[in-house]
Amino acid sequence: MPAGIDPAVAALVAHLRKAKDFSGLSIKQLALATGYSTSSWERYLSGRALPPPAAVRSLAEVVGADPVRLLALLDAAVNARRSGPFEPTSPSKPTPRSEPTPPSEPVSPSKPVLPPGPATPEATAAGDDRPGTGVHTDRHHLTAWRQLGLLGCGMAVGAVLVLLLVQPTRVAAARDVSGTTAVAVPAPTAFTCAYTRREGRWYAGNSTTRTQQLVVDMSGPAVAELQCLLQRAGVTPGGIDGNFGPLTESAVIQAQKKFHLGVDGQVGPATWAALRG
Repeated sequence: MPAGIDPAVAALVAHLRKAKDFSGLSIKQLALATGYSTSSWERYLSGRALPPPAAVRSLAEVVGADPVRLLALLDAAVNARRSGPFEPTSPSKPTPRSEPTPPSEPVSPSKPVLPPGPATPEATAAGDDRPGTGVHTDRHHLTAWRQLGLLGCGMAVGAVLVLLLVQPTRVAAARDVSGTTAVAVPAPTAFTCAYTRREGRWYAGNSTTRTQQLVVDMSGPAVAELQCLLQRAGVTPGGIDGNFGPLTESAVIQAQKKFHLGVDGQVGPATWAALRG
């Protein structure tokens, strides 16, 4: 199966493979028994495409599996595909252990401590902590002012963090007011079916192609044209949204059977000619 496949799709593929292996049928034999091409079953059993509900029911009937269980897994896989690609989470790296700080070396008692000598002008200029000189009191005042300054900075930083964490919407609104351009999400393209007949062929107003190859998971105006022509032929593609999904593939297979074409769920020149004729 492809790397990074959604768990819901992986569960469906696993049950389909199990049912096929239990029956002992090869992919070619399974294709003959269900009416779906070998290439279609290769995509279904590899997880590259989701099978249509009719294919799941045919498989369950051939191998004797429970169709309700398989169809429930198919619905979960379809919903997972619509919600976007699956992104596996990467395990977090362990926090490296900090090395213990070695203890400081003890003061060697080998040298005797000498008593302080008489005060000198150099010592007084460098700083005197003796009581009565006034220098000791000035140092305490300077230390207190530093502590008050650090405390004020810490409170200001804390207030900013609380504002950012507790009121993110106000911050975002302020950024919008300041002139920051918001990113616009493009609206989905709306397709319609405006049927016209020119030179003996039907057109729906989305594309004039008669040869473009269309397969599952493709999208665009050509797919919307295909869906309109399927609808005009009496086969429901599940909506005109321009996305070639399982419902559109199932409708293509029904149309190919109806027009006695090769059944593979893909659209080529023969299928276009039948739908436009």
